[in-house]
Amino acid sequence: MVSVVLAVLAAAASAVAAVLQRKAASTESRRRAAGPGLLLDLACKPVWLGGVAAIVVGFGLHAAALATGPIILVQPILVLELGFALLFAAAVFHSRLHTREWTAIAGMTVGLALLLFSLHPSGGDPGTASAAAWAVGIAITLAVAGLFGWRAHRSPDSPRTTARRPAYLGIATGLGFGLTATLVAAVSSALTDRGITGVLTTWQTYLLVVLGPLVFFSLQRTLQAGRLVVSQPAITLTNPVVAFGFGVGIFGEDVRTGAWLIGALAGFALVAGCTVALARSPLLHDAPVARADRGGPPSV
Repeated sequence: MVSVVLAVLAAAASAVAAVLQRKAASTESRRRAAGPGLLLDLACKPVWLGGVAAIVVGFGLHAAALATGPIILVQPILVLELGFALLFAAAVFHSRLHTREWTAIAGMTVGLALLLFSLHPSGGDPGTASAAAWAVGIAITLAVAGLFGWRAHRSPDSPRTTARRPAYLGIATGLGFGLTATLVAAVSSALTDRGITGVLTTWQTYLLVVLGPLVFFSLQRTLQAGRLVVSQPAITLTNPVVAFGFGVGIFGEDVRTGAWLIGALAGFALVAGCTVALARSPLLHDAPVARADRGGPPSV
């Protein structure tokens, strides 16, 4: 229960960060965003700095959750970020959620509960994984993320490819988040086993220091590239897939199999469908909404 509570709080903090950063990033021109000054421009915006502070809080909660529970349990819970983001955006912009959005939030919660109950993840230890297994997992994840990132940047400018670009970047960013989560799990395990000495002597700490800022910059590019209706489902759903692969294949975590997998797949399908439905909310993308026509605050 400690891991679940910490993961839920981490999802809420990440939702605050996503809304604030989306608001800041949406004001940057795409031509400017391609240059190295993107982060410098965003750093001048108080709302973006507030988002960064929320990221720091969320990271601490996330690390604590991974230190107390299996990654297959923790990472799927983070999909609740999207529902929290809608609630936060509605409060900030004095709007309200419609029946479709409340239904999708409820459906996502039920689907997540079904997924985790069916899998019932337990056990596993990142500290016991072999170096070879780590190398294979990291290489595959980075290769797939690099492929989608390359497709996003190499696609010619056209309405069709422009619509796909946020999805490509979202997949790459989601893979990056999933990979950094596995590194955080390893560092947390080292901290639990050997204290600060373990953190300073494990190689995952230094790889996390390198990859963390790169994934963070990828997130900024993704948020700026297009509407969240395209990028957010890709980020949200790719992350737990990476966690599942590492948890079962590398960390040795146990999950139910057999007929239980039917329930797990049904839960994941419900989460995926509700994620797409929530991402279509006017509160999360730039499409005009009725309240803006009435002089209300713009959507993020």
